[in-house]
Amino acid sequence: MDDQQVAAALYGYLSYQDAPGAIAWLEALGFRVVRRQDGSGGTVQHAELRLDRAVVMVASLDQDDETPGLRDRSVGRGLYLHTDRVDDLYDKALAAGGHPVFPPEDTEWGSRRARVLDPGGHEWSFGTYEPGRAW
Repeated sequence: MDDQQVAAALYGYLSYQDAPGAIAWLEALGFRVVRRQDGSGGTVQHAELRLDRAVVMVASLDQDDETPGLRDRSVGRGLYLHTDRVDDLYDKALAAGGHPVFPPEDTEWGSRRARVLDPGGHEWSFGTYEPGRAW
């Protein structure tokens, strides 16, 4: 195994039936558009939104696609946003049209978290736990 570290970063991307609406929802949470390329008929070919160090890419769906439905407290996949503002983001997400999955709660492992579905049905978790850090 090579001792050199590989520089890498991970960015999420989501497609929506209503990409302009998804962008508006993200802006209501405090994300800002840093790049946007619109397509024909009100579609979004590509957009990038940033909140601090978090970046998500958004586009209009190219084809019909089904977002998994909620089962208990998860759709089985989603995005996790590390933040100290769990309660604030949860409130903003609901006010902008998100669907509550579970309200802000303290976990037994010492973090605070909450979960919502965005207007397109994608799962978003907000939490104080920072993945990738040693315990």
